Amino acid sequence: MNTEEVIRAYEETNALLKGHFRLSSGRHSDRYLQSALVLQYPWIAEKMAQALAAKVKSLGPQLVLSPAMGGLFIGQELARALKVRSVFTERNKETDAMELRRGFTVEKGEKFFAVEDIITTGKSVKESIQVLKALGAEVVGVGCLIDRTGGESSKVFDVPALSLASLKVESWEEKDCPLCKQGIPVVKPGSRSKF
Repeated sequence: MNTEEVIRAYEETNALLKGHFRLSSGRHSDRYLQSALVLQYPWIAEKMAQALAAKVKSLGPQLVLSPAMGGLFIGQELARALKVRSVFTERNKETDAMELRRGFTVEKGEKFFAVEDIITTGKSVKESIQVLKALGAEVVGVGCLIDRTGGESSKVFDVPALSLASLKVESWEEKDCPLCKQGIPVVKPGSRSKF
């Protein structure tokens, strides 16, 4: 799938929202990519995962890691396409730290690829990567369906950063948000409930 096909899939499934949104990073934006709406169609999720797998395969991952909640669906589908295991991290509700739970384990030296649905700042995926690195696993790359930074996310990671599409979506710190200044109510549609 090319960039246009990925963006069209988001538009056709009403997954590209317009309004005033608080992103998981805490930043504000006038557009929000609600990947769950596009990934609810398994045949679309499969097609996207196969396209991403074609880019990832040469890195030789033995495992796919995804942060919950956003990365779960694409992580599972990417692992299926690569024929490797899939694990996920999730936030501790008390400490807000990412953790590997549910009996998941990794081996020392096990190579993993970290995937998220959308990357804006990379915070969740970076935290997830640190969890597995602390257990001795080795990150070989990072990926997403849509890079909201317009390609700048490759500067955030010290491993290859791959995406199916790149879309420059402006975002602002709350204090600088022009939509807040206009008094437009903010909506928090993401997976983190804390403001």
